[in-house]
Amino acid sequence: MSGGSWSDEENDLIVADYFAMLAEDIAGRKYSRARHREALVPKLNGRSEKAIKWKYHNISAVLVGLGKVRINYTPAYNFQMALADAVLRWLEEHNPTWLDRAPKRRTADKAESFCVGSPPTLSNRPPSKELKKMQHVARKFDAAGRDERNRALGRAGEEFVLAHECSELKKAGRRDLADKVRWVSQEDGDGAGYDIASFERDGRSRLIEVKTTNGWERTPFHITRNE
Repeated sequence: MSGGSWSDEENDLIVADYFAMLAEDIAGRKYSRARHREALVPKLNGRSEKAIKWKYHNISAVLVGLGKVRINYTPAYNFQMALADAVLRWLEEHNPTWLDRAPKRRTADKAESFCVGSPPTLSNRPPSKELKKMQHVARKFDAAGRDERNRALGRAGEEFVLAHECSELKKAGRRDLADKVRWVSQEDGDGAGYDIASFERDGRSRLIEVKTTNGWERTPFHITRNE
C-alpha cells in the first residue's frame, strides 16, 4: 500500500473522477460515490479507498478557493499544490460551462433575505490558516475573469441586490424611493463605478457596487480605482 506523494497521473485520474461525479450532481442524476472509489482503486498506486475519499475532500477545498461549486465533501485544506495544478489542468482543458451555476433569480417582493445560505462573518478575526493557500490557488486561475466572460453570475447578483433594495424600502414604507432605485450598470453601462443607485430610508443616496461569487466568504475579487 502506497503512502507517498501522489503522482501527476494519479491526481489527474482522481480529479477527472471528481468532476464526473460533480457533473452528475449538478444534473440531478443519481450516482454512487462508493462505486467511484472502488473503480479508482486498481488505477492508482496502491491507494486505499480511505485515501481516495480524503483526496475528494481536498479537491473540494481547491474548488472553494476557485469560487466554484463542489460535491458535498467537506473541504480539507491540507492539500498539496500538485493537486491544485491537476484541477487547473482539467478546467483549462474542458472549460465546463455547467460548472458556473448561477443563483436563482428573485423578484423584488420575494427578496426577503440578502444572504443566500449562511451569511459571511463580519468580525475582525485574523484570516484563517488556509487563506494564504487559497489566495495562491486563486492567483493561478482567474475565476472572476471567467465569470466576467459569461456574465451570468454577475448579472444574477446585481439583479438580486436590486430586488433586495426595492423590497427593503417598501417594507420601510418608502415605496416612493423604491420606485426610483436604478440598475445603473444595465441602464447606463459599467463606467459609473457602482451597479445599483438606491436610497437610505431617509432619502440619502446609497450607491452599491456588487461583487458576486459562488465561493467562500474570503474569495478574492478585483475592485477598480473607480469602484
